[in-house]
Amino acid sequence: MAVTTFVDDHGFSLRAGNLEVRLAETEEEIWAAQELRYAIFYQEMAAQPSVEMAAARRDFDAYDDVADHLLVIDHARGKGVDGVVGTYRLIQRDGAAKIGAFYSASEYDISKIEAHPGRILELGRSCVAGPYRSGGTMQLLWRGIAAYLFQHDIEIMFGCGSLPGTDPEALKLPLSYLYHYHLAPPALRPKALPERYTDMRLLPLTEIDQREAIAALPPLIKGYLRLGGHVGDGAVIDEQFGTTDVAIIVKTDLVTEKYFKHYELKREQRPVLAFRKD
Repeated sequence: MAVTTFVDDHGFSLRAGNLEVRLAETEEEIWAAQELRYAIFYQEMAAQPSVEMAAARRDFDAYDDVADHLLVIDHARGKGVDGVVGTYRLIQRDGAAKIGAFYSASEYDISKIEAHPGRILELGRSCVAGPYRSGGTMQLLWRGIAAYLFQHDIEIMFGCGSLPGTDPEALKLPLSYLYHYHLAPPALRPKALPERYTDMRLLPLTEIDQREAIAALPPLIKGYLRLGGHVGDGAVIDEQFGTTDVAIIVKTDLVTEKYFKHYELKREQRPVLAFRKD
């Protein structure tokens, strides 16, 4: 399906059929993203909400106020809050500074990432409504992320990827595979905080069936790996969300280079690419 891209100095919008990917523009749209997160994390996946979240039926925390919120909107359902069917939370360095730390710092020592002199971006709270978990929707969402990386000159993106369940033994194959085959280089490697550290080396390298291990990975983590992503040292059990987390880090040069080539190509094929004047 053809993707139409609108870009200006303030933002971007990608359209494919009824679907649009752009940043939230109003508080009401951020609330819609939080409501979607609540429906998926706490109702579908049975995470444990706080009393305040349960009362509001929204997933929220202080980081929402300092983040950009990427939205997938189905215009067949509505143009704004009624159409939000996917979201991703994006936090840059200046936003995290207002809180005092990145969200990932509650699970991992990310000091090596923070020491990077270029722009860095933390991704989190990713979710898409059930009927939209198709390749087309996810591809459009990834294009939105690529557009954001390109526009803000982000050099490194990172965050926590989640595997379902809190029993490392049950996840020994994918965890061991990630450690043995995708461990981040030492210069940028996050490490789980000592009090939360769970060893990922649960199987020796010789006992890992790569094909089976890859099949056991959630689609989001596989997506990061396809972009050249790596993982940190140690998994973290997240009891609230009922998941086992791994730190993800991706150098964005391949992502932004691919987007730049796509962007330049489309600029020569108007009206596929148009520039917003408002």
